[in-house]
Amino acid sequence: MSAVRDPRPLTGEPLSLDLLNTRWIADGTARDLLADTDGLAVWLATNGLDDRFAADAATLRHLLQGRDALTAAVDGSLEKGADLVDAVLSHGRIRAVLTAEGPGERAEFRDAAWGPAWLAARDYLELLTTAPDRIRHCAHEACVLHFFDTSRNGTRRWCSMAACGNRAKASRHYARSREA
Repeated sequence: MSAVRDPRPLTGEPLSLDLLNTRWIADGTARDLLADTDGLAVWLATNGLDDRFAADAATLRHLLQGRDALTAAVDGSLEKGADLVDAVLSHGRIRAVLTAEGPGERAEFRDAAWGPAWLAARDYLELLTTAPDRIRHCAHEACVLHFFDTSRNGTRRWCSMAACGNRAKASRHYARSREA
């Protein structure tokens, strides 16, 4: 794990959404964890990928391409983003394997620098297969974060109730008190 703490307000989402969440707004200013290879090292460590992939310029370049592809698919449309996501997926494949634990799968890459971007794109496909309606954008108008809604009834609206949800509640309360 990197010695530098991950500064993002939301971590722990599925890999594809966590990649999208490398851009966020803090105090009205846009932030980008992937502005350099130091941020890439933090992201790889946060996601347990630092032992498999290098935090170098090639990996960063490919990961940014993967993030752009996922952004097009998630925030745009599947139709527009599909070719971009497919382009990232073309750099790897799943190979069936037999292990001591039984049948399994192993991801293989022509170029390991594509690994993190490919894994994130593959994760997005799994989310689409599992529950596409649970892939969400935070409902707060000033938030750019994404999450996978794991709530029982599927009605989560905020990336974080403590942050965006609380701001929305406070804003509604303020508006009601001004009207009174």
